[in-house]
Amino acid sequence: MTKPFYRPRRLRASAAIRNLVRETELNACDLIFPLFVVPGKKIKKEIPSLVGNYHLSPDMAVEMAREADAAGIPGVLVFGLPEYKDEQGSSAWDAQSPVQQAIRAIKSALPGMLVISDVCLCQYTSHGHCGLVKDGRIDNDSSLRLIANTALSHAEAGADMVAPSDMMDGRIRMIRETLDGRGFAEVSIMSYAAKYASAFYGPFRDAANSAPQFGDRRTYQMDPANSREALREVALDVEEGADILMVKPALAYLDIIRKVKDNFDLPVCAYNVSGEFAMVKAAAAQGLVDEERIVLEILTGMKRAGTDMIITYHALDVARWLRQ
Repeated sequence: MTKPFYRPRRLRASAAIRNLVRETELNACDLIFPLFVVPGKKIKKEIPSLVGNYHLSPDMAVEMAREADAAGIPGVLVFGLPEYKDEQGSSAWDAQSPVQQAIRAIKSALPGMLVISDVCLCQYTSHGHCGLVKDGRIDNDSSLRLIANTALSHAEAGADMVAPSDMMDGRIRMIRETLDGRGFAEVSIMSYAAKYASAFYGPFRDAANSAPQFGDRRTYQMDPANSREALREVALDVEEGADILMVKPALAYLDIIRKVKDNFDLPVCAYNVSGEFAMVKAAAAQGLVDEERIVLEILTGMKRAGTDMIITYHALDVARWLRQ
């Protein structure tokens, strides 16, 4: 029998060879860890829908950031649950709200850690939408100034990067102009550039108490069926001044990650969202999957698709597994 000219299995014969020829590497320095901050002190309460993640008072957010830093994770993404909500979401830009307190505290304790702030109104508005509501509709243009004011308050607190997640048209330009005009030209923008109206967000909305009180978000978040539209959305954000381009969710949108990577010369971020996390946790709890192997496989797939960094609730576990 004639032997094949080439045998691919030769390069799979041992762990040493597999490590040498591996095309895609997942590292702790690729990860960003989300934090949920709440009013108060000495609060660390596990979020039932996001096992292993917590509602944290600003002082305890510092301790969790220290843990991430010690694990080699370079950045945290700060979300907030405010003390009060109103129609405009004014607590979003209140300098004494939990996000601003947490930013100041983390940067004071860990100056070298990258602190990214989520910029949106949904957690702060009484109606739960990401923009102002007028006559039962989300008013895009009147929302932009409030979103920019929120980003500015985060920059003033010390955020290195702001991450607008609202999907209002024109918000990147408004934020960039506002930051530059107030002396924060060095603060970068991670744009939720292709954010889909997804069923994968359920646990997050529970964690952040941000579910809309009427309707849904399909008039401003993207239709999951569309990919060409994603490229148009991304192109607009690049033109308006985005520094990093996010695709959200990640697992069902690996094709979008690849297209963004191939078409734009900016770093790409994938958000491994709450529903993706919760499905793995539920399956692992029933013994149906090996949690470590499946998480590492999923995140490696995101890297292989083209993402440069991954926001994930698995971050601390992944950093620990990678050290083993």
